[in-house]
Amino acid sequence: MNRSTRKVLTIAGALLVMGLAGCTDTVVEPKSTITEANIFSDPGSYRAFLAKIYAGLAVSGQQGPAGQPDISGIDEGFSQYLRILWEAQELPSDEAVIGWGDVGLPELNTQLWAATNTFVVSMYYRIYFQVGLANEFLRQTTDAKLSERGVTSSLRAEIQTFRAEARFLRALSYWHGIDMFGNIPLVTEADALGATPPQQATRSEIFDYIVSELTEVQSALPPSGGTSYGRATPHAASMLLAHVYLNAEVYTGTPRYAEALGAAQAAIAGPYTLDPNYRRMFLADNHTSPEIIFPIIQDGVSTRTWGGGTFLVHASCGGNMDPAAYGIDGCWWGLRMKPEAYNRYAAGDGRASFFFDNPADGQTVAISAIGDFFAGIPAPKFSNMTSSGGSGSHPTHVDTDFPMFRLADAYLIYAEAVLRGGGGSRAQALTYVNALRQRAYGDNSGDITDPQLTLDFILDERGRELLWEAHRRPDLIRYGRFTGGSYLWAWKGGVEPGTSTEPFRDLYPLPATELVANPNLTQNPGY
Repeated sequence: MNRSTRKVLTIAGALLVMGLAGCTDTVVEPKSTITEANIFSDPGSYRAFLAKIYAGLAVSGQQGPAGQPDISGIDEGFSQYLRILWEAQELPSDEAVIGWGDVGLPELNTQLWAATNTFVVSMYYRIYFQVGLANEFLRQTTDAKLSERGVTSSLRAEIQTFRAEARFLRALSYWHGIDMFGNIPLVTEADALGATPPQQATRSEIFDYIVSELTEVQSALPPSGGTSYGRATPHAASMLLAHVYLNAEVYTGTPRYAEALGAAQAAIAGPYTLDPNYRRMFLADNHTSPEIIFPIIQDGVSTRTWGGGTFLVHASCGGNMDPAAYGIDGCWWGLRMKPEAYNRYAAGDGRASFFFDNPADGQTVAISAIGDFFAGIPAPKFSNMTSSGGSGSHPTHVDTDFPMFRLADAYLIYAEAVLRGGGGSRAQALTYVNALRQRAYGDNSGDITDPQLTLDFILDERGRELLWEAHRRPDLIRYGRFTGGSYLWAWKGGVEPGTSTEPFRDLYPLPATELVANPNLTQNPGY
């Protein structure tokens, strides 16, 4: 994590801007330990408020690592945005399993969740907590508000950039919302506090809103590169658009692969390059990687949390693994790969070099019991060690940023869009794919030929390149393989060999508590 971003997040942690009492409930005004009258007398408060929105992806409350949670009803460490997002996108897929028996987690492993699942409910509320923060920032930074406070012209210009970033972050959370929950309320800064509960918008309506917002703010975002690491940039917006367009047929019924290809091209045209060191992108000094387009910032000093990178590093360690080898002070005995993910890698693929798969250590590929850490191969992809062999700044709370968007993903989106008829060049797609494989194998021994460049290959390659980066569930849904019986994996449907699951599980349920609080909502079918 770079030092300038650390300072911004430190300000955010001290600000205590707001703690939303509700979710999409606009009747309940956000709570705060401060008032509009006193906070905005300090010009730095605008930067700190924006930093709190960014920090909402990384921390779990107003006090690190715990003590004043943003949302209630769940252990604060479990409630952190990235941690729940990762679990929701990885555990029900063919990639990961977690061995803990905490209420709600076993059901994520097996696609057997209900509308009361604590982790599903918390993900929904996390999304709307972020939306609420962004909406309030936008309400407080209108031209009228700034004029009323006598804000200087130079600060006004900076605030316009901040507003664009807030809108990007809101669009990011709305993307997670429609991806996981489908038809959800669309609440913006135009919705007055104290109004009636919001209406439910369609997935297509929010899709259009996301595209419109990102298109409108893209040119106003801070320029990519330099001191903008960790902030929303035009190329981060291109990556978000690429993902939204890539899944457009799922979200709206209408494919938008040409637009996905165009957005991926725009991201590729940025100042980013493939990192020659694949491992560096998942280590404590990964802010030095030239490949990461948009990370969720973590820091062992300023953004202490029991979620995020801290969760990913500690939970991937257990059994006979030495925690000191990963820069941490203890293992949590949680995460392993499902066999299908492990078996996807061929001999010589360097992307598997970090797997803890020495048979002498007692780990088995098969997962005979979900709760047994020795059943399943650990994949400590994320580590609190640096690329030079040092440890992070803190042995418990890690420095490892999470690469939400990176260049390799753009390469694979381009290739998939070409194969799905989105235009572009098949030869260029092959070049991009082989560039990733040359990095993985250290030479061209892993290169594929044009006939091997198929959609099935791209799905597998996304699994290899982007393992445990929170893309797998939407990838499988886009390919029609997440539910049903055409593709089975360990513990899908609750049995070790896997069994068919109902197609309605392509969506998570709206929280049962939310349906009671907001009579305008209709539950997703099947729940």
